[in-house]
Amino acid sequence: MMDLLMIENAHLRMRVNPQGGGLQELFSLTHGQPVLWDEGDSALFPMVPLANRVAGNRFAFQGRDIILPQSPVDERFFLHGDGWQSPWQVASRTDTECVLTLRCQHDCGFDYQAVLRYQLREHVLRAELMLTHLGAQPMLYGLGFHPWFYFDERSRLQFSASGYWPEGEHHLPLAWQGDIPPEIDFSTARQGRDGWLNVGYSGWNGVATILRDVMNITITAQTPWLMLFRMSGKSFLCLEPQSHPVNAHHMAGQPGLVVLGPGDSTLFAMEIAVESAA
Repeated sequence: MMDLLMIENAHLRMRVNPQGGGLQELFSLTHGQPVLWDEGDSALFPMVPLANRVAGNRFAFQGRDIILPQSPVDERFFLHGDGWQSPWQVASRTDTECVLTLRCQHDCGFDYQAVLRYQLREHVLRAELMLTHLGAQPMLYGLGFHPWFYFDERSRLQFSASGYWPEGEHHLPLAWQGDIPPEIDFSTARQGRDGWLNVGYSGWNGVATILRDVMNITITAQTPWLMLFRMSGKSFLCLEPQSHPVNAHHMAGQPGLVVLGPGDSTLFAMEIAVESAA
């Protein structure tokens, strides 16, 4: 097991695990409560070189049939890519931030260097993921973050979106819908139903807030796509900002995905702010 990196300031403490490049903990020292939920695996991890799932675990790109690698955790899909399953190298660390790097090559055409930075800025965690393509042929990439937020029966969630994709077979999206049903509409702050949810939203305004008893947690990212994942009887709620919708590889125009040539880079960032409740 790789050694965890303990990083904190006056407001927040995080434990970073180079194995998988994720956080094992984000804790509010100000409020004496955990921000992220962890049962021993990961409380937050990077999604690289794609987010979520691709139908058939393959896609067409520039006349090529791209067959994605097998995942050690999912028999059907290259689930969330492989960054969260790989050992990252610690490039640098200070009292309030760390930088990790990952070099990956796959026969399908993924050939990249990823740089992951976690930084504490007063009451805010900023996570940045930069990917540089090193292959000779262009390739299609997507990025994201997968945080697990502590969410109990007293918590409420609020964010705005313009539409959603219902969940279909093998957790892949069905046709997009413009009318969000009340049970998955969080345009006003609510606890929501304690049950299985695995919903992709579009037209997200880039801000989501979890309201808790003594603190409010605000997630921000510059993307219109947000995944919501929840399980019945569990004290967590995942809010996953992604650079592209689930299965974008098979959608017209491959929305949100970026084509990178040799030496080209793309950057994805997310912030989690923890403030006292009013």
